Amino acid sequence: MPNTRFEPRVRTLLGPGPADVHPRVLAAMARPTIGHLDPLFITLMDEIKDLLRYALRTENRLTMPISGPGSVGMETCFVNLVEPGDKVVVCINGVFGMRMKENVERIGGTAVVVADPWGRAIDPNKLEDALRAHPDAKVVAFVHAETSTGARSDVETLVEIAHRHNCLTIVDAVTALGGCELRVDDWGVDAVYAGSQKCLSCTPGLAPISFNERAIERLRARRTPVQSWFMDLNLVMGYWDGSQRRSYHHTAPVNALYGLHEALLMLREEGLEQAWTRHARHHRALRAGLEALGLELIVPEGERLPQLNVVAIPEGIEDATVRARLLAEYDLEIGAGLGDLAGKVWRIGLMGHSSRPENLMLCLAGLGAVLRDLGHIGDLDRALVAVHRQLFG
Repeated sequence: MPNTRFEPRVRTLLGPGPADVHPRVLAAMARPTIGHLDPLFITLMDEIKDLLRYALRTENRLTMPISGPGSVGMETCFVNLVEPGDKVVVCINGVFGMRMKENVERIGGTAVVVADPWGRAIDPNKLEDALRAHPDAKVVAFVHAETSTGARSDVETLVEIAHRHNCLTIVDAVTALGGCELRVDDWGVDAVYAGSQKCLSCTPGLAPISFNERAIERLRARRTPVQSWFMDLNLVMGYWDGSQRRSYHHTAPVNALYGLHEALLMLREEGLEQAWTRHARHHRALRAGLEALGLELIVPEGERLPQLNVVAIPEGIEDATVRARLLAEYDLEIGAGLGDLAGKVWRIGLMGHSSRPENLMLCLAGLGAVLRDLGHIGDLDRALVAVHRQLFG
C-alpha cells in the first residue's frame, strides 16, 4: 500500500478540458468547510446564482449549479424536459450531439437526427426541414460549442427556428460558457447546461444550468415523474430556491462551490465581453503560429471556436507519440481526437486561465520542436514570431 501523499506534477493543460485552475480558485477551495444548510453557505448559494446569471446573460430565476460534471447537467435538462414517447429533434455534428441522442432514447423518447459533418456547424436549413417533416416534435437539442470538433453553431438562428415550430430548446454550452458569445435571454434559449472545468477556470464537478419560464412550465406540466430522483428539479429547486425555506436534498460539494464562486467572481472582474475578446485574440495568435508550422485547422474560419482549436495531424505523424512527448518533455497536455476524428486531429484548448500568452508560446515551441524531430517540415522560428506579432503587435 502507498504510504506517501500523492503529489501531481504541475502541468499546462491545453486540451479540451479540464483547463488550468486559477490559483485564486484553488485557494478558495482550501477554505474551512461549513455545513450545506449553514446560513453563511446559503448566502454563498444566492451569490453563485447571481454570478451565473451574469455569466449566462440571463435573468432566469432557475439558474444554479448541479452537483456533478457537465454530463449530469445534460441529463438534468433531458430527464426534466423529455417524457417517454416525446419526439426530440437532435442535431449531431460530433460526439456530444450523439450523447444527447442517447439521453433521449434512454428516457424512452424518439430521437429525430439532423446530421452534419464533423467539423462543421449545424445547418439551420436541415433543422427547418426536419421540423417540417415532424410537426409533433416537442424539443430541439443541439451543441453550441462542439468539444469534439471545435465547431460553433449559430444558437440564435437555431432557437428561432425551433420556436417557430413550437419546440423547446436544450443547448449544450459546456465549452462555450465564458469563452465565446452566449446570450441566453437575448437568444431565447429555453434550457442550457455548462461545466465548471473549461473557460471558467474551475475544477471539474459542477454543471451550471438555467431554465426559462417556458421550460419550467413544461416541467410542471409533466404527465410522468422525472426519471431521476437526484436530478428532479422539482426537488432540487427546494434546496436552491431562496424564495422559500430551503429543504434538504443532498449534501452539496461545499468546497467545490467555493471554487466556482471565486471563478465566477473573477469572470465578472475581467468582464464577460473582455473574456470573449481575450479568447478570440489568443485563438488568432495560435492560428498564425500553427499555419507557420504548416498545420491546418479543420473547421472553416466562420464556424471555429476560439477556445478549442482542432488541428489536422500531418501525414506520417503518429498522434499518440506527439502527445506523449509533449507531456513528458514539456509537461504540456493537448487532446486527442474523439469518435470519427480519433487519430486524425489534435484538440488544443485555450480556455479560461489556460488562455495566456506564455501558454501559446510554450505550445508552439513544444509542438514545433517535436514535429521537427519527427521529420515534419515547418518553420518554428517564424511560428513564434507570428504568435508574438499577433499578441503584441
